[in-house]
Amino acid sequence: MKALLLSAYAAMSHRHWADGLQQQFPEIDWRRLELPPRHFPWRIRGNPLTWLGQESNCLQEDYDLVVATSMVDLATLVGLYPSLARARKVVYFHENQFAYPLPKGQRIRAEPLMVNLYAALAADVVVFNSAYNRDSLLRGARDFLKRMPERLPLDTVLSRVADKAVVLPVPLSEETPKPTCSGQRILWNHRWEYDKNPEAFFAALQALAGRGLDFEVAVMGQQFRDQPPVFEASRAWLGERVVCWGEQPGDVYRDMLDSADIVVSTTDHEFQGLSVMEAVTHGCVPLVPDRLCFPEYYASAYRYAGDQTTLEATLAEWLTQPASRPALPDARAWQWPAWRAAYRDVLCGV
Repeated sequence: MKALLLSAYAAMSHRHWADGLQQQFPEIDWRRLELPPRHFPWRIRGNPLTWLGQESNCLQEDYDLVVATSMVDLATLVGLYPSLARARKVVYFHENQFAYPLPKGQRIRAEPLMVNLYAALAADVVVFNSAYNRDSLLRGARDFLKRMPERLPLDTVLSRVADKAVVLPVPLSEETPKPTCSGQRILWNHRWEYDKNPEAFFAALQALAGRGLDFEVAVMGQQFRDQPPVFEASRAWLGERVVCWGEQPGDVYRDMLDSADIVVSTTDHEFQGLSVMEAVTHGCVPLVPDRLCFPEYYASAYRYAGDQTTLEATLAEWLTQPASRPALPDARAWQWPAWRAAYRDVLCGV
């Protein structure tokens, strides 16, 4: 089987997913095209033009399978390269633009939403990493299209997506999960951006410090030129509690995961949460909000109600009474051996 793998905004989780596909299915003859994760408004709308100039010969070849992320304007590519229409087309949604929380002062832009929707309609199979991702796209698309100036056949459009939707998470690499520890090291390992709601995380730490509780904190994750000011402000008052700060190379990152005890998410935007899953594999007990995708992946013992009070109360209990922490989730359920057969069925059309 000859396959074309397209990633128009190759963020870390997207590269992890693409690497996994190629490693797990070496029997497939892969061609891979990806674009760097920058200039998002242009990238999601302009990727066919970029590839038209750079990769036209590759796109004109005949393929049995095309696998594309939801950032790829697949409908336009199929129009530009009709041979792609003959291939089996799978679109993978790591996230969807209909559920993305906008920064304050920004208005919704139609272009990213329509690229997502047209890609889903052009595909033979639409894969989501969580049911929350699938359902929020369908709800968001319905609400968005209702506001358009023409009366549209919403049920027809959305049922075409829903009928070919499959839920398959991005699997983790196979490794032996490490046992949990009962220490007091708290981990943050998410992107340093507003949608991860770092303000709530640092406010909780400040409340714990105000109560005189002992803890350490490792703050890692991908950094960008612009980042919420709460990071710099919090680094100052946390002082010697900080054992690690900022984006780290792979070996340091993994060592720090091994040394941490509790991984916390306060995010307002999550469709799977690979960083939390990675930390769990390395022995961290997760504490995640009871919203978004998290109820699908974590039992109630790992979820707080989503408000500041319960976040702080749960953290305080886990720090002062380590025996109250729940046992680790079974991270093997998120690894490739558990999902390879389902992925094979999607790729091969079984």
